[in-house]
Amino acid sequence: GSSGGASAAVAGGRVPLAHASDGGGSIRIPAAHCGLVGLKPTRGRSSFGPGLGERWGGFSVELGVSRSVRDTAALLDVVQGPMPGDPYFAPPPSRPHLEEVGAPLPQLRVGVLLRGPRGIAVAEDCLEAARRAATALAELGHAVEPSHPEALDDGAAVGSYVVVVSASVARALDSWGAKLGRTLGPDDVEPLTYALAEQGRATSAPRLLEAIETVHSFGRRVAAFWEAGFDLLVTPTTAALAPEVGALHAPGDPPLAPFLRAAPYGAFTSSFNLTGQPAISLPLHWTTNGLPVGAQLVAAYGREDLLLRVASSLEEARPWRDRRPPVYAG
Repeated sequence: GSSGGASAAVAGGRVPLAHASDGGGSIRIPAAHCGLVGLKPTRGRSSFGPGLGERWGGFSVELGVSRSVRDTAALLDVVQGPMPGDPYFAPPPSRPHLEEVGAPLPQLRVGVLLRGPRGIAVAEDCLEAARRAATALAELGHAVEPSHPEALDDGAAVGSYVVVVSASVARALDSWGAKLGRTLGPDDVEPLTYALAEQGRATSAPRLLEAIETVHSFGRRVAAFWEAGFDLLVTPTTAALAPEVGALHAPGDPPLAPFLRAAPYGAFTSSFNLTGQPAISLPLHWTTNGLPVGAQLVAAYGREDLLLRVASSLEEARPWRDRRPPVYAG
């Protein structure tokens, strides 16, 4: 994820928490790979204002990564809230999010997804992280059952995500070019960034609007799962374990190859950038080699309060505070 450096700094003990943004999983994915708590807040919960109204068509949001649910809740209290003219609205919390940590919970109805959407293969350890989350929730008295929004298998939504993101990248490069007084070329940015921008520039206005309509339809269909009586969805955070350095890039790759090769890492996360719902990754499993693996919990739009309550109960039931990576440099 693009917040990998922030997550490594927190996991290594250099800082207690760090800023992160999430346009497809870049809070949750590195948090999962580094044994941290990573909350993607509801769209509109924290503002990009006054300079911007949205990023990536509303897919991208900001918060941070930390080692504990308490620190994540405190950070959310500090940064949450709208600014005048914001294009999106998140229902204001009834009390500070920090007060949700340790608060009692009613029995919740929890759906669990233990297969990859759209036929994507899932590593066994990633499935195990979700199983452990589901088992812990059942032991805490919640009603847990295999169920998920069927719309998560919609490939058209994924294609529309790419259309909106590539158009947004094209606009970002044009904006930076205007600030610098020159056109940005392929030597100014990474090959993947430039390839996405070129794809965005080739997208027609009607195609972009069609993609936005597809995203909105997807959001309505996913929301129906919560309207049907579910409180939470549990999934693996990623479909693959943390890659080795360089694994996503190969010599001679076409520019878009790393983007396609990274698909398993966003298989479970990016859908909720499209819907705008809050989702959190928790470090609930470790491989036999000591790699941390995350489980993702997703709540209805605006329900960070519920996510933080549930996350704090899981942190108490399956504590991870003593799980720290070795440090090889001072």
